[in-house]
Amino acid sequence: MIIGTDDPLRDDVLRLLEEHLTDMRATSPPESVHALDPTALTGPGLTFWTLREEGRLLGCAALKELDPRHAEIKSMRTAAVARRRGVASRLLDHVLATARERGYERLSLETGTQDFFAPARALYVSRGFEECGPFASYVPDPHSAFFSRPLR
Repeated sequence: MIIGTDDPLRDDVLRLLEEHLTDMRATSPPESVHALDPTALTGPGLTFWTLREEGRLLGCAALKELDPRHAEIKSMRTAAVARRRGVASRLLDHVLATARERGYERLSLETGTQDFFAPARALYVSRGFEECGPFASYVPDPHSAFFSRPLR
């Protein structure tokens, strides 16, 4: 499995991100869907990675700088065919290592509160993330769970 920077507008990535957005819209009310669309993932301050095996897309993740000391994980997604193979763990570990290398002091994320998101929440907790209040431009939302962890 290889993790590398990638283009969120690449055909196979677009399909994975559309699957991601479809699931987010199916499990959360519109005002609680905070996933970025593919074009937004090409913006400044964002790094986008995919994990591939023999060229086949298995997952993706992005890192968004909030300020010089704080970054956010965006668009973590494992392809349905690759679930339970450690894809999300590898991507999360890669994002954590990159955030440390870049000198961020804190890494945060938002995910859903519904059962659909329970595996994601468990993964984040296993890597030292703790629940916190809304950060950046987020507001309190019963459908959102906020997590953060120091990096130093």
